[in-house]
Amino acid sequence: MKKLLKCTTQAFLALVLLYPALLAAGTVSLDWSTDKDPVSYLPDEPMIFKVQLLEDGKPLSGKILKWARMGDDSQIEKGEAKSSESQSVEIKTSLAKPGFVHLVIEVFNEGGKTINDTKGNPLQFDGGAGVLPEKLEGFPEPADFDAFWTAQKKRLAEVPLKFTLKEVPSQNPDFVQFDVKVDCAGGKPVSGYLTRPKDSAPKSLQAQVGFMGYGVASANPEYQKGKLVFNINAHGIDNGRDADFYKQLSEGELKGYAFNKEQNSKPETCYFNGMMLRVMRALEFIKAQPEWDEKTLIVTGGSQGGFQALTAAGLDSDVTSCLVFKPWCCDLGGGNLGRIGGWKPEFTQALSYYDPVNHAKRIGSKNVMITSGLGDYICPPSTLSVLYNNIKVPKQITYSQGTTHGYDLPNAQKQILSAK
Repeated sequence: MKKLLKCTTQAFLALVLLYPALLAAGTVSLDWSTDKDPVSYLPDEPMIFKVQLLEDGKPLSGKILKWARMGDDSQIEKGEAKSSESQSVEIKTSLAKPGFVHLVIEVFNEGGKTINDTKGNPLQFDGGAGVLPEKLEGFPEPADFDAFWTAQKKRLAEVPLKFTLKEVPSQNPDFVQFDVKVDCAGGKPVSGYLTRPKDSAPKSLQAQVGFMGYGVASANPEYQKGKLVFNINAHGIDNGRDADFYKQLSEGELKGYAFNKEQNSKPETCYFNGMMLRVMRALEFIKAQPEWDEKTLIVTGGSQGGFQALTAAGLDSDVTSCLVFKPWCCDLGGGNLGRIGGWKPEFTQALSYYDPVNHAKRIGSKNVMITSGLGDYICPPSTLSVLYNNIKVPKQITYSQGTTHGYDLPNAQKQILSAK
């Protein structure tokens, strides 16, 4: 008993001695901005990034800020500076042509160890700035682009629109939910969850189709008042299965899907071919539901889901709104034009038939809304600028500073461009 008491006392004394240090360890963060709107720079105009290291909202001095600048000009610059209480660190760069620079800043203590944020991740800034994004153009599209998609629509039409709706328990008592399978060309059915408010009258609901990001997973149901919502998974696989089911697919049949260069040598054999046939069939399915008001048809998604939504809007003239978040696979041939390409399949001419920047020219909806992270180099801001430039209908793009593909910075510096 005495031994236990001694150990307990020692632990208590250690905690007491550590307590002032615990109190002293505040929340460390980075505050930053550009000297003007982040995508409003001109060629060769100085871009000034102002960065201040803070602890509990107050300037923190003596830490090392290491930075690296990349860009669509293929130039790389690196440097470091010490944080100060009296002034922010300024990093200056420029770009001689239309495009973007990407700036990454990491923070280290005096001993060279990285300083972490509140979630235990290395504290860093990941953002950028742009020069004349409205001047960016995409890689030329195939001459037979429209003929190819006419042929794909004909393939789809040869498969009758047959579907099954299996009612499953709804997570919202005000809605009914169905696990849906729809016959489709390309070898796999459309597979998703359809939800609608209970006792909906015919032609009383807006329709929305939602698409998923890269990966192998079940679709998720979504409940929206006044809407018929159909969320599909990307592969025509079963929904609602256990985690092992999706893990086995992701490590087997669907491992690295869409990145097979041999498949991507012909537009008919690309993995995206079956995916986009399912996209078109999903729209046909929801338009066949008696509750649809025959007026409003919304498509939406992020990353790969945005890629699918943009293709949907380009291929189906009934789409009225397209809302996409950091859409993937835009400007697939941009690397051939010297721009940072991001994470996507190696470019082939066959992939041009699936590039959303080419489908964008054919979108006829009432509005398209795009979000872009200036630190997102999965889907770089240059690629989304080409997308925006190709859209001919009312449109808006929001560039968000300090935002990456998987992280949305709260209260970020933003710049919004729009056109009618």
